[in-house]
Parts: sequence; C-alpha cells; structure tokens
Amino acid sequence: MTDIAPRPQPEGPTPLFGAYGIVKRFGDFKANDGIDLEIRAGEIHALLGENGAGKSTLMKILYGLLEPTEGVVTHRGDIVRLGNPEAARALGIGMVFQHFSLCENLTVAENIALVMPKSLSGRDLKARIAEVGTTYGLHLDPDRPVWSLSAGERQRIEITRCLLQDPSLVILDEPTSVLTPGEAELLFTVLERLRDEGRALLYISHRLDEVRRLCSRATILRGGKVVGACDPRQESARSLAAMMVGAQVGEVKPATGAAPGRPRLVLNGLTLPAPGLHGTALHALTLTVSGGEIVGIAGIAGNGQAELFDALSGEALAPQAGMVVFDGGDAGRLGITARRRRGAGFVPEERNGHGAAPTLSLSDNAILSRHATAGLSRFGFLRGAAAKRLAQTVIAAFDVRKAGPDPAAGTLSGGNLQKFLVGREILAEPGILVVNQPTWGVDALAAAHIRQALLDLAGRGAAVLVISQDLDELFEIAGRIAVLHDGTLSKAIPAGETSRESVGLLMGGSQTPPPASATVTAGPAHAH
Repeated sequence: MTDIAPRPQPEGPTPLFGAYGIVKRFGDFKANDGIDLEIRAGEIHALLGENGAGKSTLMKILYGLLEPTEGVVTHRGDIVRLGNPEAARALGIGMVFQHFSLCENLTVAENIALVMPKSLSGRDLKARIAEVGTTYGLHLDPDRPVWSLSAGERQRIEITRCLLQDPSLVILDEPTSVLTPGEAELLFTVLERLRDEGRALLYISHRLDEVRRLCSRATILRGGKVVGACDPRQESARSLAAMMVGAQVGEVKPATGAAPGRPRLVLNGLTLPAPGLHGTALHALTLTVSGGEIVGIAGIAGNGQAELFDALSGEALAPQAGMVVFDGGDAGRLGITARRRRGAGFVPEERNGHGAAPTLSLSDNAILSRHATAGLSRFGFLRGAAAKRLAQTVIAAFDVRKAGPDPAAGTLSGGNLQKFLVGREILAEPGILVVNQPTWGVDALAAAHIRQALLDLAGRGAAVLVISQDLDELFEIAGRIAVLHDGTLSKAIPAGETSRESVGLLMGGSQTPPPASATVTAGPAHAH
C-alpha cells in the first residue's frame, strides 16, 4: 500500500474513519480511482453507485478483504493498515453481507461462536445473544438450526454476530434484499438505534427510498470515482438515480394496445417433493398466465422459488406431464431443450454458475441456451461466427458494458451480466418467459431497462412469469401478484386490488391479510 502526500485534512470534527486517495488496480483496470470518503460517528452514510461503480471494492478495502494500491485509511485521524478482516474488526469495523455466510446445519449459537473468542463458554454466549435480542429486538432461539429459519431470522444472526463484537462502524450491503416489509421495518428500527448510540453505519443499497429515509449523507460513485455528495433526505429517488448513472432514469411504461390473450403457461396442481434436506416441497400449485400479461410471484427466499423455477425450466420433472402446460401442450415431463423448442425462455436467479458459465466467453454463453433454437449448430458442429453475432446483438440491444470484444462472462459486473442473460432470452422472442429475481442487486438504470424489456415482451403477446422478492418491482410491472410461502401458492390477485402490506403478510405466512382498503395501496398498477 502506498501513502499519498499530503493527506486531505478533514472538514469539521475528525471523522471516525476516513479513506483518502484510494486507488485499487486490477491489472490495467482501476476499480477505485482516487476516492475520498469520511464516515462520522452517529450517522448513517449511504454509498451509492451503479453496478461496477466501485462500491464493492471500496467496501472490501474498509473491511480488510483487499488492500488499496494507493491511498490511506484512517481511524480517528491516524493512518491504519487493514491487512485482513481480523485487523478491521479489532479497530471496530463490522460488516453485514448481502449474501449470508452461515452454515446451514449448525445452530444459531454455533454459527455465532465461529467468530467469537474460543474462551467464551456456550452458556455465556447464549446469555450475550439474549442480551442483544432484548436490547435491539433481535430475538433468536440459539438452539435452532439455521436451515429452519426464514431469511429475516438469518439476517438477525448476521447482525447479532456483528454487534457482539461491539463495532463502532457497521457496513451493510443491500441489507433488505431478502426481507418482507415488516422485517425491513424492524431492521430500520435497529439501525436507527445503533446510530443514536453513536455508532457509524455505511449503508449500501439500490433501494433509494430506504436511503432517503435512513441516511443523512450520501457519497456517489461512478466509474470508480466520487462524482458527488448530498443529503439524500433533500433529494428524490429519481434525482439520486440520475446522480448515480449520470442521466435521468426513465419511467417504466407498459406496452399499449395488447389485450390479454389465450392461456400460455398453466400449472395444474404442480406437486413436487423437496429436492433435498434443505429444499422446499411444492404443494398443488395452480396458476394460469395468459399471453400479454406479467404475473408476479412474491415470497421470501427459501419458500420454493428455486424449486418452482426448476419445475418450469425442466431442470426438475413433474410427476405428471399435465401438471405443467405450455401453449396447450403437456410439458411437465419434457427436458430443458424440448421446452425451449416449444417457445419458452428462462432466466435463473443465480447469474454465475446457473445462468452463465463465468469462465466462458459471452458468445459461448449464448450457445448454452440458444444452441437448439437460434441456428448455432449444424450437423453436430457449433457455428462460432453465428454465436458471436448473436452475442453482439444482445450486447448492443441491452447496453451490456464490457472490456474487450468477447470477454468471459465472469468479468462483467453483476448488472451487465444480468442484462446479457435477460437479453439473450428476450431476443429469442419466447412465447413464455420465466425469470427469477430479474433485477436483484442491479442499479436503477439497468433495472429500468430490464423491467421495460419484460413489459415490452408481454406487450407483444408473451406470457411472462416474474419471481421476485422486490415488491416495488412486482407492483411496477405485474398485472397480478401471487405469493409463494412454504411451497404453497396463493391466488393471483390484480395488483391494483392489493397492497404491499397485504402481500407482505402473505409472504410471512398469514392466510388472512387485511383488505387493500384497510392499508395504503401501491398506486396504479399496469394491466397488460
């Protein structure tokens, strides 16, 4: 790590933590380019930016997972070296990751013990877990195995594990991405209490209404550089998004003139056993999606979304062929390629490893899902030139930003890879499209592009099924919304006749949500 001279003098009181002139190079690429950031005690500070802006790199530097190529990190004005997460934690830096780092087969207490001093007895640890639960409302049963817990309960473990180390700075990466509205409200209460105790919080989220509610300062990154700072409480979500991407983010608009068509995707009592110890069984799922409409499936992670996607894509076969029907024909016993030949397309939740092979080029990844339907093979031989033309068409149509003419999929940022995967399917003009978490972890501009593409596809007569944990997304694009809880699917209700609160209760397992008239509705829904 190289120091910079002179180091900028902080404005006002000495910040709790500072980062000055931070540069991080990966070969010739600068992920961070001269970033200055000051974090003060008793504030919630937002770090905003589009995918690939450099947020994750800076976050990893502050937590000791990476060392900067140039620049310094300070603690109460003194330059410090954060060579690893242990050094960061010793200075009072804690982190709550977007993707939980928990061992499924261990109990709550056993997971927390992994980062606590070995001298701490099991009885004392459980007492401290209970104390944190009482103080912050993060109640946990220390003897419950993690695999039996909801996403909200798992996040409580991550936060409790962090708080037991008494951090002065807590870094939170997309903390509400898998939470119901009720669980998110509990989290906000906890964060505000931590702020009031004098702790600093660095908050990273693409959900800008949350940022406006919680944060008193925001630093905006674009292209690895700081491009602005503001008080998000004085901004609108649209103005924050414009600062992040350097342009106004257009409103998503439904296609006009398309009347609902014939049923294209039908589930007839789809029932499947759990695929493993931690899987979820599906229980008599019934649903019809007609051409020209988007139907949304809401739910907390782990309630059968992955199993439903696999049953629709052909990765898991139904017991009876008629349990899944595509365009009037039984499809439940067909494999993936046969379903694609029937005009179906699929975008899985996991980008790297499921949607794309990260070490293969984009053109090779185009072959993976389009080899049987886009003329990419002939007489058993792959047509490399045709695959490259297809990949370039997707790249141009969906503004996929990349380094090099045909890079490996794993070198793209999450948002750009997601645009490529969605574009790969939509440009096939499928009559049926099933997409799982279409904009998870994607910046505002990329999310708007993807959602508009889904609306346009439905406007051309396709049946689109969107599985998403983002209620704002579902209320923006879906004409009807159903909830998947513990492998059981509720009735699909027109979005204009329900509310986020009602859907959130169903996500949490309530079978009798209040009527939409008893709560604040989500605003006008789009009918397709």
